[in-house]
Amino acid sequence: MSELSHLDESGGVRMVDVGAKAVSRRRAVARATVTMDSATAARLGSLPKGDALVTAQLAGIMAAKRTAELIPLCHPLALSTVDVRLEVAVASVEIEASAETTAQTGVEMEALVAATVAALTVYDMAKAVDKGMTITAVRLVSKTKTVMA
Repeated sequence: MSELSHLDESGGVRMVDVGAKAVSRRRAVARATVTMDSATAARLGSLPKGDALVTAQLAGIMAAKRTAELIPLCHPLALSTVDVRLEVAVASVEIEASAETTAQTGVEMEALVAATVAALTVYDMAKAVDKGMTITAVRLVSKTKTVMA
């Protein structure tokens, strides 16, 4: 059997069977950074397309809820909560997304998708005024699992 959980014995892709796993409380946190000119960072709340921060927060939440539609082998999850926070610095925006569920599998992909889509939304909202933005450091920063009693 392959060490990669999404491959079967013949090397084909498969969705992992989590049916025998215990239900547990799961939480994951992901981050992404969007770098930009300092003038752009100062105007993120009032760009030609509108408030990039509010729009990105909503986009990240919506994206987390649709992760299984975007990533082919992810299990659809009933999310308990999704939180997306954006912190503006001098020449960047740091995005932190968390997702929680009570299920048989984790929520890392949901947190990563939320952070990534929030970053893409900031980029989309500001691209008319800043052609040099970059999205960097998309990463999972923590995941926890609490076994249910």
